[in-house]
Amino acid sequence: MTVHRRGFVAALGLGLAVAPLAHAQFTVFDPSNYAQNVLTAARTLESVNNQIRSLQNEAEMLIGQARSLANLPFSSLAALQAQLAETRRLLSEAQGIAYDVAQIQTSFRQSYAPPTGPVDGATLSARADARWDAAVAGLQDALKVQAGVVGGLGDSAGQMSQLVEASQGAVGGLQAAQAGNQLLALQSQQLAQLLALTAAQGRAQALEAADRAAARADAKARFSKFMGREGPGQ
Repeated sequence: MTVHRRGFVAALGLGLAVAPLAHAQFTVFDPSNYAQNVLTAARTLESVNNQIRSLQNEAEMLIGQARSLANLPFSSLAALQAQLAETRRLLSEAQGIAYDVAQIQTSFRQSYAPPTGPVDGATLSARADARWDAAVAGLQDALKVQAGVVGGLGDSAGQMSQLVEASQGAVGGLQAAQAGNQLLALQSQQLAQLLALTAAQGRAQALEAADRAAARADAKARFSKFMGREGPGQ
């Protein structure tokens, strides 16, 4: 190879070596652009995370609302209504003089009011028997109502225990409110039974007192009749 040709080959090789270097100037690493890309990606990721947290908070809020609106699975309404119905039944079966005002007025005029005018022994005895029957019936009715109230104490205690347990385990405001309302209903039912018992006992005591007062009036009428018959013969 001549010197001329060797120079040409060397120049060609140098040109081929320089060409890639010239091309590399267009793909060189740019730190500022890379930092900007990383910052953009980080901001995007942060925005996505914020959206995820927002969705999680909304889901938890909806779950909380669902719990707050959950109905109480236990209800004592049927048992309370049954106990009140039984108390009303016992009161409605009152014997003799019941709780009707018109009936009370009629019975008192017939058997308890002081006798007017001349009366015979048979009439006074019939009045006394009627009053005795009414007094015994009043005491019996009071005992029946008392037995009914006492018999329901066990059921009431069981319902109260279940309601308190349901209130303590309530998962939301609605369940707690419903348990509280049922506890108030139970207390109202117990108060109604207490009033019924008080009324029955008061009725029995009133019949006894009326019987004693009427017996004294009848005794006075008997004495007056006796004195009126015996007086002229003295």
